[in-house]
Amino acid sequence: MPEIAEVRTVARTLNERLVGKKIIGIDVIYDKIIDDDLKHFKEAVVGKHILSVDNYGKWLFISLGEYTIMSHLRMEGKYFIKPESDAIEKHEHIIFHLDDGNTLRYHDTRKFGRMRIVKTDEIYKTPEISKLGIEPDNKALTGEYLYNMVKDSNLPIKTLLLDQSIINGLGNIYVNEVLFAANVHPETIGKKITLNDAKKMVEASKIIIAKATEMGGTTIRSYTSSLGVYGSYQSELKVQSRDNEKCLVCGSDIEKIRVGGRGTYFCPKCQKKK
Repeated sequence: MPEIAEVRTVARTLNERLVGKKIIGIDVIYDKIIDDDLKHFKEAVVGKHILSVDNYGKWLFISLGEYTIMSHLRMEGKYFIKPESDAIEKHEHIIFHLDDGNTLRYHDTRKFGRMRIVKTDEIYKTPEISKLGIEPDNKALTGEYLYNMVKDSNLPIKTLLLDQSIINGLGNIYVNEVLFAANVHPETIGKKITLNDAKKMVEASKIIIAKATEMGGTTIRSYTSSLGVYGSYQSELKVQSRDNEKCLVCGSDIEKIRVGGRGTYFCPKCQKKK
């Protein structure tokens, strides 16, 4: 699943290639992707110029002026920019026709992604956005903030870090990396996390997300930006997908378990459970 670094890469690439283009038509092949009244969606989008493409956490914002398209890629959503003449492929569900002879195509093998149209000045009031926490590299994210959010919880810290209402944009890959960098066992419950642990996790999240964003995210399994930009942060991963390999710090075997149903990689020596 694309996380904040990957979504930022998609937003940056789309912004470079789409700003100023006019949407002159839409083909909706699988209408459940549009989490809105389809007629209203089309009326708000067709005839508008793309002013910017940005993101907030894992959400993409395609600004059209008065209205903005909110797009969530979920598990395997991707965008392609292709000429009008290219045949529509099996999993291309939404086709935006542009005035330069190209199309912006939303591709989603699992069909989990969602789009909706909202008034631009109301984005941060929507249920999807208003409930989100602080982005991992935001200055407002501090050790004290994280500690106060988890200190009364009996849930594993891995589950808490994946809670988008606490930290917005961290997903499974980067949470595994953050916990390793902070020497925190993924099954440690929130109540046992110290302020020092919280500070280390926050510092690690800022460093890891900044570096991953700089490197275009992590290209593994189903994720690529699908716009001719491929992340290279996978070369920096210390525990993710490295089960049965040796820890780069202590030489112990990296282990894989499931926490809250999510594949979780960690070093049992560097990350001792409290």
